[in-house]
Amino acid sequence: MPAKPSVLQNSLTALTLGLCLALVSGCGKEKPKDPVLPRVQVQEVKTAGFAAAVALTGDIQARVQTQLSFRVGGKIIQRMVDVGDRISARQVLAKLDPKDLQTNVDSAIAAQAAEQARVNQTAAAFVRQQKLLPKGYTSKSEYDSAQAQLRGSQSALKAAQAQLANAREQLGYTSLIAEAPGIITARQAEVGQVVQATLPIFSLARDGERDAVFNVYESLFVNPPTDQPVEVTLLDNPQIKVNGRVREVTPSVSAQTGTLQVKIALDALPQGMQLGSVVSAALKVPAKQSVELPWSALTKGLGDQLGQPAVWVVDDQNKASLRGVTVGRYLTGKVIIIDGLKNGEKVVVAGNQLLHPDMQVELADVQNSTGAQP
Repeated sequence: MPAKPSVLQNSLTALTLGLCLALVSGCGKEKPKDPVLPRVQVQEVKTAGFAAAVALTGDIQARVQTQLSFRVGGKIIQRMVDVGDRISARQVLAKLDPKDLQTNVDSAIAAQAAEQARVNQTAAAFVRQQKLLPKGYTSKSEYDSAQAQLRGSQSALKAAQAQLANAREQLGYTSLIAEAPGIITARQAEVGQVVQATLPIFSLARDGERDAVFNVYESLFVNPPTDQPVEVTLLDNPQIKVNGRVREVTPSVSAQTGTLQVKIALDALPQGMQLGSVVSAALKVPAKQSVELPWSALTKGLGDQLGQPAVWVVDDQNKASLRGVTVGRYLTGKVIIIDGLKNGEKVVVAGNQLLHPDMQVELADVQNSTGAQP
């Protein structure tokens, strides 16, 4: 007798459920997939000499510049020169009101005259004692007293004479006199102004050797230039040129301008180039082994080097590590690294945003670096 339809239907359902459970059990035994590694693009380091040519703009200045000031204080009553004037040695440039100092001289003269009269009086008294002592008309004590008074008055006279000489010297300081020839480049005081001693009144560019002076940002130099020939050109007329050599580079950055000052000693100035002329020069700094990287490779350090320039370096096991570097110069779209990297190392130039130390990475095609370009 055939089975009922309901029984057959239940058997097929049970068989189907068994097959599904077997399939699910088999799927659970599959191996888990490997984690997806971050894919980065790297550049192989190849160092090369980097010697930047820096275009500078500055002016012509005197090798020796002097601040001229009075040696005493007072009120300025006369000024004989102005900015741009050429002066000679021993020329009077300005004068102070001499009234107070003249009074000191007059008082010193009177004091000297009084001491001179006292010396004359004590000298006459001593001469009398010298004549009376051999005859027994005076005592030895009176003789010694007269001699002591004479010596005291002579000492007082010398002091009065010194005070008079000092008063006259101070009076002479009311005239500001140039010690050397040159050109007045600045004026810091006017007639009627009361000035203190040593307050600058004029700036003097002395005659003699000239320098081309440039203010340069420190980041423009990989290494400061030293004693190299430089051609200096007049900015208004490039046909006017003069040769020179780097004479001095300030050892520290100016707190006011944030720059280094470079001084170039010049040969004899040609016609048309003079004190204050604006000039230009192309200065090539000494080459240093460096590597050129795109801006995208640069990041910030961690830990002790927090905030300092750094790059991600990938080792032979494809592990990333953060490396501090020294940036020699920032260029458009790229940076020049002068320290911290070696030839053959791989630097991450793309995909470094989510990296952390010792992280395993997958490398894209390796780019070859051509080194820093001069």
